[in-house]
Amino acid sequence: MKAKIRKIATFVEETHTEMGRPVSPPTRKAAAVAVIENPFAGRYVEDLTELMEIGEELGGLLAEKAVAALGIEGPAAESYGKAALVGENGELEHAAAILHPRMGTAVRKVLGKGAALIPSSKKRGGPGAVLDIPLGHKDAAYVRSHFDGMEVSLNDAPRAGEIMVAVAVTDSGRPLPRVGGLTKHEIKGEDGLR
Repeated sequence: MKAKIRKIATFVEETHTEMGRPVSPPTRKAAAVAVIENPFAGRYVEDLTELMEIGEELGGLLAEKAVAALGIEGPAAESYGKAALVGENGELEHAAAILHPRMGTAVRKVLGKGAALIPSSKKRGGPGAVLDIPLGHKDAAYVRSHFDGMEVSLNDAPRAGEIMVAVAVTDSGRPLPRVGGLTKHEIKGEDGLR
């Protein structure tokens, strides 16, 4: 199944100072968002395989666009996240079908690896609703400096019969992290946790 995409948008956020202190190099995160037709809008469907296939397709496409927006190679990405916002004629399970069974494999393929679970969120809303994309280190979930998030919104999406799907990546953690815990230099990468 091929996603029926109405639009794609990319967002890049760079933080150069935090609380008056320079952040050098700046922390950067990017999100790529696709607005797609929801093939199951307005009706209950038992078999959501079509949305799972769309998730796989969008995972690769959006990860590539997010990495390109940062101007880095996939393996240089440090953290990642994914999210979906379903229009009012859809259901949360439609977002789950896109995000969970197959999307992660496609994202990891673009990034070269990613042992940790990809943080995700799903919600329902209308045009202009904010989509929150949680972020975590791609190789070790316990790296606190990379617990973060990114917000995106589009003034005309999602419409009632659409789904807004996002993948976000970073080339760093939060600006000026100082809450302790495992650092990115201490990652063993064996279990996705440490």
